[in-house]
Amino acid sequence: MITFPKNLLDGYRTFRTQRLPTEQTRYRELSVRGQSPEVMVIGCCDSRVSPEVIFDAGPGELFVMRNVANLVPVYQPDSGAHGVSAALEYAVNALRIRHVVVLGHAQCGGIRAFIDKMQPLSSGDFIGKWMAMFIKPGEIVEQRAHETMQDFTVRIEKAAVFRSLENLMTFPFVRSNVESGTLQLHGAYFGVAEGSLFVLDKVAKEFRSVSESEASS
Repeated sequence: MITFPKNLLDGYRTFRTQRLPTEQTRYRELSVRGQSPEVMVIGCCDSRVSPEVIFDAGPGELFVMRNVANLVPVYQPDSGAHGVSAALEYAVNALRIRHVVVLGHAQCGGIRAFIDKMQPLSSGDFIGKWMAMFIKPGEIVEQRAHETMQDFTVRIEKAAVFRSLENLMTFPFVRSNVESGTLQLHGAYFGVAEGSLFVLDKVAKEFRSVSESEASS
């Protein structure tokens, strides 16, 4: 007896009857010549923040790596298993992607756990150890005077994007490609409730609303 989730099977049937017929040629081409996306998105595994949905991407257009709080660790070549680093290495060195986008978002559970200093769920505490990479040794992250909890949370959610972009540059193969101009790094922030998107202005070090930028152009 099949116990596979019914909603997933229903969704697949809808995909087969509605979307697949319009993209069948694309899937067949991808199966023959392989993938060649130009963009890698490093996003959060939060079920509300799907890069393919947000950017209306078709099959083969995005190389996506998702984890808790869209974090990128520092370059650390050792005997450990490093999922984000492996995906990044494959994207840059094998797929020759031209853009890496770090996509943060509102109401991030990982960031909230970090802010609330949640106790480990078990003696293994994977989340606590994972979120520990967010801060540097000796660094203190705390709420500012007269800063609301909501503003503090948003600030830290956006700070996670900055930290990941900073950590990306510790990877030699990323740095060399950025410096040669063959790779660009970008930051973005998604507002779940409104469906709003903000992209990082690297010069001003601020996130700009995409809708406001379009209105002023």
